[in-house]
Amino acid sequence: MNDLPFLTEDHERFRDTLRRFIQTEVVPHAESWEDAGKVPREVLRQLGELGYLGIRYPATYGGAELDTVYSAILAEELGRSTFGGFAVTVLVHTDMASPHLGNFGNAEQLARWMPGIIAGKTICAVAVTEPDAGSDVAGIKARAVRDGDHYVLTGTKMFITNGVHGDLYFVGVKTDTSVKGSRGISIFAVEKGTPGFSVGRSLKKTGWLCSDTAELVFDQCRVPAANLIGGEHKGFYSIMRNFQNERIVLGAQAMGEAQQALDLTVDYVRNRKAFGGVLWDKQAIRQRLAMLSAKVAAGRQLAYHSARLDAQGHECVKEVSMVKAYCGELVNEVMYTCQQFHGGMSYVRETAIERMARDARIQAIGGGATEVMLEEVAKRL
Repeated sequence: MNDLPFLTEDHERFRDTLRRFIQTEVVPHAESWEDAGKVPREVLRQLGELGYLGIRYPATYGGAELDTVYSAILAEELGRSTFGGFAVTVLVHTDMASPHLGNFGNAEQLARWMPGIIAGKTICAVAVTEPDAGSDVAGIKARAVRDGDHYVLTGTKMFITNGVHGDLYFVGVKTDTSVKGSRGISIFAVEKGTPGFSVGRSLKKTGWLCSDTAELVFDQCRVPAANLIGGEHKGFYSIMRNFQNERIVLGAQAMGEAQQALDLTVDYVRNRKAFGGVLWDKQAIRQRLAMLSAKVAAGRQLAYHSARLDAQGHECVKEVSMVKAYCGELVNEVMYTCQQFHGGMSYVRETAIERMARDARIQAIGGGATEVMLEEVAKRL
């Protein structure tokens, strides 16, 4: 029985095709990607050929012109792959970086970059976070100064997904330092190889190992004024609008991860022999998994409800903030319990549940920490 009755046959075909691709082209190979610290470009190009990198973009550029619900399906299935680094590599490209161009780019910018983005030939990153400015976007210190037909960018960005191997970076900087807080921020598209732009270092992380994460340095980096996205001093609006999309897909990804972890754990405890039977015979284990299953079902409903609200154009900051807070915390609760019931093997690097537990920790931090999300909810109660 479909527990999301609003999903159509088209939604399910979209999901089934993606799930088959992940099972055949990702799962058998992704452990080696973890060791390499990156997802192969060929895999991203294959996703582009299948239409998964341009879900919401115009057909003019090769997009599918679908809505937020399809993005949630994409994120959920990527989460079910058990490789969080692969999932976020794709989702940063599709739903966190390129929407700056998709939402606010002009005709020339769209024609220049969007076809490559949708095809998986131009991989995107978004560079807003700084060493002292994470969830607090108003703390951005990187700046850009107009110099003729260029802007000169100076500053450092931190924790940038796709930062090492990306091609096109959407960078948030201050263009008006005379105003405080979030005003005076602009977004620039910066191409790899631009003089003055470099990867400061590749960051070693606890999880998401096949996702490359970098510190970026802009040292008198000259960027053409034509690369300004959405107008000068308008970047904060682009960032805030895109946060909604980012948090929906992160919530859906988290629920895909949580459901897959539960499926793996139920299968494990049904077969793991202990104390003259199998672990599934223990009422405490069955009931704890049952409660977590109920919570994941609720989180999934909330994520898709928010996706539908967004697709229909409704204001849904409260609901999206709930998704990010609830799903980010819940996936960690699920992983803790699933590790516990897998026993000692859950602490060995060769098991999926060990990797998934490491990958899940960031879900309560990245894209808006739980505490920040709860404040957004509280302001709207």
